[in-house]
Amino acid sequence: MRLKQEYFFVSAGIQSIIRTYKKLRLPMASLAEKVAIHINDTHPALCVPELMRILLDEEGMDWDPAWDVTVKVLSYTNHTIMSEALESWPVDMISTLLPRIFQIICEIDHRYAEKMSHLYDQAITERTRIIENGNVKMAHLAIIGSHSINGVAKLHTNILKEKVLHDFFLIFPSRFNNKTNGITHRRWLLLSNEPLRSLIDSKIGKDWETKPTDLKMLEAFRDDERTLMNLAEIKWTNKQRFADHIKKTMGLTIRTDAIFDVQIKRFHAYKRQLLNLLHILSLYFKLKDDPHADVYPRVFIFGGKAAPSYTYAKEIIKLINAAADLINHDQAIEDKLKVVFVENYGVSLAERIIPAADVSEQISLASKEASGTSNMKFMLNGAVTLATLDGANVEIRDRVGEENIVLFGLTDKDVYQYYSDRSYHSYDYYKNNPLLHRVLDALIDGTIPGVQAEGRDIFDSLIKYGDEYFVLRDFEDYALAQRRVDQLYREPLKWHKMALINIANAGVFSSDYTVLRYASDIWDVYSKTRFF
Repeated sequence: MRLKQEYFFVSAGIQSIIRTYKKLRLPMASLAEKVAIHINDTHPALCVPELMRILLDEEGMDWDPAWDVTVKVLSYTNHTIMSEALESWPVDMISTLLPRIFQIICEIDHRYAEKMSHLYDQAITERTRIIENGNVKMAHLAIIGSHSINGVAKLHTNILKEKVLHDFFLIFPSRFNNKTNGITHRRWLLLSNEPLRSLIDSKIGKDWETKPTDLKMLEAFRDDERTLMNLAEIKWTNKQRFADHIKKTMGLTIRTDAIFDVQIKRFHAYKRQLLNLLHILSLYFKLKDDPHADVYPRVFIFGGKAAPSYTYAKEIIKLINAAADLINHDQAIEDKLKVVFVENYGVSLAERIIPAADVSEQISLASKEASGTSNMKFMLNGAVTLATLDGANVEIRDRVGEENIVLFGLTDKDVYQYYSDRSYHSYDYYKNNPLLHRVLDALIDGTIPGVQAEGRDIFDSLIKYGDEYFVLRDFEDYALAQRRVDQLYREPLKWHKMALINIANAGVFSSDYTVLRYASDIWDVYSKTRFF
């Protein structure tokens, strides 16, 4: 069904494009001068053989000129190295459902292999072929059939070039480029955080609304105590707005003088919501042992959904909610911890949560998050990023400086070294860290009611099955980073100075500039159209 859907939309879209183009009465050989078709991940990779089918079968072009047009028209963005975005379809399925398309794919593969065998060694040619071991590799099809291949953050693009698509980079180096993702700053600040917008307007004028890099002028106020206190008041107003919403919709009272620590994103093991939860449990046990322990009050806010068949992600969601029930109703910890899991997370809720956030959780395993965009939305609204050096977090660090972001954890090079030497043994961390041992045992010993099966599955994933995303390896460093957050927040002027510097440097992540780079570098339309 998915393959049928993908082909239906690809074919309908390209046929519509060709119909419109033919009204111009221009030759098909000039199609690339008027048309650019972009392949976002591999789901529309059938654009390659479908455009060839139309040019060959319906427009009567010969193979070589049709292929030249196809490559010039098509471009490909890889949005993640995760397998769900690198589709592979069985040959039997494609040949049965899409026989003509399969014929064209076979011919593309044959001609590619024949050409490359004269230029590169046999091993590289075979590794980069479209058809391999009875499967059609859609990423290979998209790369071979496109004139541009890009990642969506500098680190991600480098990983594509150096690791995931290294063979293709050797063959087509000029095709690879980076286009860091962006956010619509007019929605995520102007519309969703009116108090902050008004403050910025009063300090630097309104030109930043259409020239977002002008936000940089805010740095002139980094040591202005009145401006920093204005920021603090705005943050409190937004926190109170969110707290009122939670009281009304969930019946839960949360402290607005607490640190609002937020992780809102799609649920996936690599994004490591589980790491966040394990740390929350460690704080809970610390307070259970000593209700007067020096823990700054925290409200941990989660939001996000799991794919329908992603059982493990759903188990983590259930575990977080079960832990929330336990913590939120335990009067012994004196209201120092609350856990909020918002229902039916979406843009409208994000517009309430992001302006209220003090801490932006961006804790994916280094090398796995292609870019991220919530990190940009949070910094734009004055949250301090707690992060691994993954995706666009690297570029945020480069902009704001290491003193204005809280970093921890393995780097991408560390991760690939573990992959290479296979030296990671998660059980050692469970055995040697008493706090981690206690937290993990809570998943299976009944401490958290109602999640015996889910807790066991998660425990086993970490201990028995190797902890694929190095949660236990990064736990101690993450806990230390959270202690740094705790200490920094106790110095209001310092904290709000960090917030201001983040806001001032968020303009470069506006999607205005991202679209401009695609338009000028890939689609070749900037010179033909006035964008801004």
